[in-house]
Amino acid sequence: MSIKTAVVNGVATIEIARPEKKNALTQAMYEAMAHALGQAQADGSVRAVLITGQPGIFTSGNDIEDFMQRPPQDIDSPVFRFMQALVGCDKPVVAAVTGAAIGIGTTLLLHCDFVYVSDEARLAMPFVSLGLVPEFASSLLVPELMGARRAAEKLLLGDPFTPEQAVECGIANAVLPAAEVVNHARRVAERFNALPPGAVRDSKRLIHGPRRERIMQVIAEEATVFGQRLRSPEAMEAFQAFFQKRQPDFSQFS
Repeated sequence: MSIKTAVVNGVATIEIARPEKKNALTQAMYEAMAHALGQAQADGSVRAVLITGQPGIFTSGNDIEDFMQRPPQDIDSPVFRFMQALVGCDKPVVAAVTGAAIGIGTTLLLHCDFVYVSDEARLAMPFVSLGLVPEFASSLLVPELMGARRAAEKLLLGDPFTPEQAVECGIANAVLPAAEVVNHARRVAERFNALPPGAVRDSKRLIHGPRRERIMQVIAEEATVFGQRLRSPEAMEAFQAFFQKRQPDFSQFS
């Protein structure tokens, strides 16, 4: 299985487990994660959710081959159902970033309540270099966190940033040694076993509620443009270059 799930001591774990493909995400994997989040939401014994990857890799983002064969058509596509499930989860979500987090590997962190990153992690949002645009409300949330100029470095140029920079700009809570990040994140998630679940849910709703509608609106707006860009000649050149293992040539475009 590419997505492993388990509920242990009140924590529903969603583990991205496709290391042979650098944990690249397929539409089937998004479907599985959306389903797991829905189950965690409905299970009264679950007090928190933990999302993690494999040693050295959180996720390299979308599996481009699968993405090209099964492009998301609308807001009901598996990737957007996953986005809706994560944004709408009323239980605390903790992320343990075990290594590289590329594309949605970074943008999904914007919707987690706690994020702990390995000292080996590297985060990047290289959407523009693929002829695409930001997604998962990153066009709204990243400028809010970093300011417009630093956000331009990350979203327009696709510059990667270090674990320390992720903490500095507010995407992550702390940097931990690679061998400790998952266990630390699990301990944080397990702390909710000792807290009143109703008060936790209501508090999370109050923290995020006023902005949730706007976030979903931006996700839908981005999805429309993203779908258009997927069919663009620029994206076709970027994807062909990826498969041919060469640098894309955008000199023909204006």
